[in-house]
Amino acid sequence: MNIHEFEQLLLAQIDAIVAKGSDDELFASGYLRGHISLAVANCEIHGKTLVRDVEMNVLRSLQQACLNGELNDQDQRLVEEMWQQLLKQAKSTLAAQ
Repeated sequence: MNIHEFEQLLLAQIDAIVAKGSDDELFASGYLRGHISLAVANCEIHGKTLVRDVEMNVLRSLQQACLNGELNDQDQRLVEEMWQQLLKQAKSTLAAQ
């Protein structure tokens, strides 16, 4: 799976959440959507082609956002939990292929 397919998988999962999610889930999924797309673009610019490169870029981006004070503690937990949930689902889908 390439990084663009991985991005599409994650974004499809987010779309499913948006269709039936709570306010907290809508916030976290929308916030992550931007970080995921940015991470894929950064990987592409730097010639990174592995799924783990996207994962690490998202993680770094989220950490930087927290250091910049973009999220309060509760929102940070929501976003981190959703990121872990998305990764778990994506890896399960990858393993099934």
